[in-house]
Amino acid sequence: MSLRGLDQKIIVVTGAAQGIGAGYARRLVEEGSTVVLADRNRDGVEATASSLGGPGKATAYQLDVSDRAGCEAFAAQLTAAYGRVDGLVNNAAVFSTIRMKPFWEITDEEWDRLMAVNLRGPWLLVSALLPLLRAAESASVVNIGSDAVQLGRPGYLHYVVSKGGVHGMTFSMARELGEFGIRVNTLSPGPVYTEVARETVTPQQRESMIRAQALHRPAGPDDMSGMAAFLLSDDSAYLTGQTISVNGGLVHR
Repeated sequence: MSLRGLDQKIIVVTGAAQGIGAGYARRLVEEGSTVVLADRNRDGVEATASSLGGPGKATAYQLDVSDRAGCEAFAAQLTAAYGRVDGLVNNAAVFSTIRMKPFWEITDEEWDRLMAVNLRGPWLLVSALLPLLRAAESASVVNIGSDAVQLGRPGYLHYVVSKGGVHGMTFSMARELGEFGIRVNTLSPGPVYTEVARETVTPQQRESMIRAQALHRPAGPDDMSGMAAFLLSDDSAYLTGQTISVNGGLVHR
């Protein structure tokens, strides 16, 4: 049984060129949504959009979510093309390229770039798309957090702080946007493994985390995309301001 309403929705997914972002987009296309894929990687996002059926099903845009002017230009393009946005998945983030290190060795440049994408990006994009989200009358924003916040994982302080900020952003956005009928929730994944090479986890660390889960298998994009689709669908119409952990039982709230 399909989720209610998704076959009529226009949904934006950021960081959609590869990995989990591409997985979210793929599930939404399967549910019948018109999906706008946004990513800094123009070639990658265009290839992914093409693989999902191209125009009419999946359209690619190059976007750096940390750039205000870029977000505003993106919003103008969507206004001309669609006139509304029913859903937004704030997935773009710096993660796979992080080199683990003690927090006192993180440089100012590393800190600032990560915060610009992971934390400022969702704020800028929701702000830029707000007129389009309001035009939809019952839009849903899904901010992608991380259960690394609950774990307090060492070697990732700037990442953990950025995702903790995303969780807090969801709570406040839900309060401020509720009067417009816009819902805001956080999908908070545990460790997820994709085709994207990661310098952040050794094979030994991966196996240790899998053993610590209640479900002793690695998670892939499909394990996250169903929850994202639910949060964007009409089946979650009364759910807002919540953090939903999808982690195989690694962390309990």
